[in-house]
Amino acid sequence: MLPTLRELLTLPAFAGAEVLSGHARLGEPVTWVHVSEIPDAARFLSGGELLLSVGAPLVNAGEQAGHDYIRSLAERGASGLALELVRELREPPPAVLGAARLYDLPLLVFRQEVNFAQLTRAAHARILRQPAEYGEPSLAPLLDALAETGRSRAFLEAQLGPLLVLPTRARVTLIGTLAALLETNFNMAESARRLSVRRQTVYYRLEQLRAMLGDLDNPRRQLGLHLALELSRSEVAEAVPDSASP
Repeated sequence: MLPTLRELLTLPAFAGAEVLSGHARLGEPVTWVHVSEIPDAARFLSGGELLLSVGAPLVNAGEQAGHDYIRSLAERGASGLALELVRELREPPPAVLGAARLYDLPLLVFRQEVNFAQLTRAAHARILRQPAEYGEPSLAPLLDALAETGRSRAFLEAQLGPLLVLPTRARVTLIGTLAALLETNFNMAESARRLSVRRQTVYYRLEQLRAMLGDLDNPRRQLGLHLALELSRSEVAEAVPDSASP
């Protein structure tokens, strides 16, 4: 299982983090951790990411801009925003805190200087432990046999387990990207065209997929994923990305 935000907060690197909002969502899985200081960071999210910032996008932002910044993160399915309140900000702007509470977005603050590199390394080390928990999936059973013997769900979880527990938006986006990559034999340009996103976005999503699913270059592994995607048509949302995705 992917770590939840609550689990990440128990890591030594996250010591001192104070949760100001979104307590009810601390149990949701975190797919990745990013550092961003741009106001439109939400454009590059797939869902489930924790964003780290010193607050640069909020320093000169008005109330509406601060509200819209938080709303955009919430709408893109971010798992939370962590602010270091040392250099750029001393307190989260009222509009930002209010919006975080309104949209139930976890807002974390560090009131002392923190090393973002250590935070991301610690979080990613925890996230990257996932593939080993699922082991090497068996590819022997065919789809009909799986359905007839009631083993469909077990096969799906063995192949796509880390993706199936993601929030809906992240799950649909990453499964759609995986399908496009497999169908195009990992042709980045063609996958980007099919998904209506930039090639950079496909590379970023592929990095996430490899972190969660492990080796994607093995032909047997690819066959298992093909079968699982076919099997999942009736169990997960159709893998078509949002047209607003980057």
